[in-house]
Amino acid sequence: MNEKIELLKGDITKVEVDAIVNAANTTLLGGGGVDGAIHRAAGPELLEECSTLGGCATGDAKITKGYRLPARYVIHTPGPVWRGGTKGEPDLLASCYRKSLELAVENGCKSVAFPSISCGVYGYPFDQAAQIAIREVSSFIQKDSRLEKVIFVCFSQEAYDLYNKILSK
Repeated sequence: MNEKIELLKGDITKVEVDAIVNAANTTLLGGGGVDGAIHRAAGPELLEECSTLGGCATGDAKITKGYRLPARYVIHTPGPVWRGGTKGEPDLLASCYRKSLELAVENGCKSVAFPSISCGVYGYPFDQAAQIAIREVSSFIQKDSRLEKVIFVCFSQEAYDLYNKILSK
């Protein structure tokens, strides 16, 4: 495992990093799962700022302040809805990770935490999504040394075990 990549089982809204990534929807106006949890923990100011951003395309990313979160920033990235894997989903998901990492370094972040983007209600197969996440993060930190730590935050033990298995290879 790369010494800059960490794995954590827990709640991303409690992780102390420069930026956490929100598995957002394209409106950026909150939703269920990770998105809803981040909006609740950050407070109403997050929704207020998000409402000024004009949404965000799938595979892209936008950044806001973290407000009441321990993280200074929230990077919002809408992942793709799984439609069988033949509608560009892998490329869009990879783009979520790349664009989020690019925004993090552009804003001076040294540490960033990711949830499992698109794996909840968007139905992305978890094993495929984890492979893409780890590949994109590993590739990025090999090319750009400004990030000191990237944490994959897994909500379930099953997710943690899968990430651990892939990272151990």
